[in-house]
Amino acid sequence: MKLNELRDNAGARLKFKRLGRGIGSGKGKTSGKGVKGQKAREGVALNGFEGGQLPIYRRLPKRGFKNLFRKSYAPLNIGTLEAAIESGKLDAGQMITEEMLIKAGLGNDHLDGVRLLGVGEIKRAVNITVSGASATAKAAVEQAGGTVTTTVIKVEKVAA
Repeated sequence: MKLNELRDNAGARLKFKRLGRGIGSGKGKTSGKGVKGQKAREGVALNGFEGGQLPIYRRLPKRGFKNLFRKSYAPLNIGTLEAAIESGKLDAGQMITEEMLIKAGLGNDHLDGVRLLGVGEIKRAVNITVSGASATAKAAVEQAGGTVTTTVIKVEKVAA
């Protein structure tokens, strides 16, 4: 078989129907668009229009809620923190701040801060200031002899 002998299977490509080429073609005069009106014209897109009936996207209720004021924090596991200290990206001897974490590539300056999480283990005493920390992360850092300071105060919900 040669490249010039390659062909599609029979019927794989349908020849398109030529419109507006006389009544004998079956699609002459109005080209299958009916008579006059907006839909017979060119460039009409009536997606979602149901002939004056209330469209389905307005009949169905909206679902969910998106809080515009939600804070988003970069997650930081204590195992990752330990690895960064071992590699020399951070100095465990001084107070570690969010700015230092972002410089070391452990945070994201587009988010609202860093949240310390308790995955992994930490072997050395570190003093760290972050936006938030989980209870397990705090316990692990304090058990290693360090301290965790959080800058965001969590508001307790009062049952009504």
